[in-house]
Amino acid sequence: MTGRRILTTLSALIVTCLLLGGPAHACTNIRLIAEDGSVIHARTMEFAIDIHSKILIVPRGFARVGLTPSGQDGMKWTAKYASIGMNGVGEPYLFDGVNEKGLSAALLYFPNYAGYMPYTAAEAPETLAPWQLGSYILENYATVAEVKANIGKVVVPAVVFAGWGFTPGVHYEIDDQTGHSIVIEYVGGKLTIYDNPLGVLTNAPSFDWQMTNLHNYVNFSMTNVPPIKLSGGVTLTPFGQGSGMLGIPGDFTPPSRFVRAVAFTQSAFPTKTGRDAVLEAFHILNQFDIPVGAAREAEKDSHGNILADYTIWTSAIDLKTQNYYFRTYTDSQIREVSLNKANLNAKTITEIPIDGSENIQQITP
Repeated sequence: MTGRRILTTLSALIVTCLLLGGPAHACTNIRLIAEDGSVIHARTMEFAIDIHSKILIVPRGFARVGLTPSGQDGMKWTAKYASIGMNGVGEPYLFDGVNEKGLSAALLYFPNYAGYMPYTAAEAPETLAPWQLGSYILENYATVAEVKANIGKVVVPAVVFAGWGFTPGVHYEIDDQTGHSIVIEYVGGKLTIYDNPLGVLTNAPSFDWQMTNLHNYVNFSMTNVPPIKLSGGVTLTPFGQGSGMLGIPGDFTPPSRFVRAVAFTQSAFPTKTGRDAVLEAFHILNQFDIPVGAAREAEKDSHGNILADYTIWTSAIDLKTQNYYFRTYTDSQIREVSLNKANLNAKTITEIPIDGSENIQQITP
């Protein structure tokens, strides 16, 4: 086996252990819209080990074959649109990305709730695996409206990922240049599409539950609360700035992150340009950055290791320019890759490593 295949196999085996019994992976997705109309899709990717992501540029005309539960070939398609984004564990499919028409797609972990569609062999020509769906959408559609009109024709069953031995549970956030966003979920064997007016998504439970849960925070305010006068001449005043968000949950569970993501995206001042909004998105997602050790399992694994989620990478996409921005746990410098500067008619997928180390600049006079 080549070094790359060994690395991928080891990563897959570790991921298997994590997904079957490890921490719940804590991805957070947000959307910002600048005053110039630029739409920014941004998210974090958390795991308890490095999943060895790379930037992939998928050209137009790239041929794909879907996977089925029975092992026979599934849907065959050729990429109509080029796309760029981030993969993981050596897979040639995007976990997060954008196409040349400004449509973005993100896969977020959806544990204990994902329930994919039933499958028969006759449906093979319409079938693909859950982890292939994001790339399929980016390579075939230009708008959220097109996705909504056509996604029901695709069969997404529980296909076992060969390297992991089980079917990963995910749901999907889809955004376009108009600012329209939807969430795609498969629950109880059925496809459900939700309009997502806030552009926020985390993990479990389902999206409709998360939106209902927001009603528990009706006292949320972007401004400080006024003093409260009690009997006996007692007045209660806030200790300092930020009292309007008193009671907003600060832990890393998906419902708490969903509430917090809504609070921070709604309270952010408007940005003028897409670039401004990209930088603002990174600032907001600082609130969801998980350092190693803050979200860990109580018990050690069979090798004596403590499994702890951490933020492997954070990305932001300008849907107008199709520029992909990212930073990693080991290198917080924001880096940029431009889809429109790449060869969109290349014959193969282009891979760009994201490895790097933190640079500390000495500026003492």
